[in-house]
Amino acid sequence: MMSKTPLTVVGAELLRKELHRLKTVERPAVITAIAEARAQGDLSENAEYDAAKEKQSFVEGRIVELEFKLGSAQIIDPKTLAADGRCVFGTTVVLEDVNNGDVVTYQIVGDDEADIKHRKISISSPIARALIGKSEGDIAEVQAPGGVREYEVVEVQYL
Repeated sequence: MMSKTPLTVVGAELLRKELHRLKTVERPAVITAIAEARAQGDLSENAEYDAAKEKQSFVEGRIVELEFKLGSAQIIDPKTLAADGRCVFGTTVVLEDVNNGDVVTYQIVGDDEADIKHRKISISSPIARALIGKSEGDIAEVQAPGGVREYEVVEVQYL
């Protein structure tokens, strides 16, 4: 039994767009580049041919990877979750650092969607694992490199 990988609606759409671009833009461009390099004759010392074949290998590998990820995805729309105010996959959480009062907002997403610059943290990260199941007012203890950090859950949003 293949396990399903959680993915937000937005994350799934980004993977679909990348897959479409690879199939409709990148793949044909690589095929053209290989044909042009072949037309130059001797392939044994043809850097353009080698580069095009390498790019083709990458493109085809990424297509297979994306098709697998989308095929094994469990797509979750946070807006439809009935989690009674608890932190679950897909929720956006406003946290306050108990020690210094800093407030941060994160969305809990799948590994492929995680992007700390956009405040998206992986479901498998220590902070997300500490938050799962917590509600507003709860304290989440996170094992950080500098010791245990405590965060109060200020708000749980299903966006």
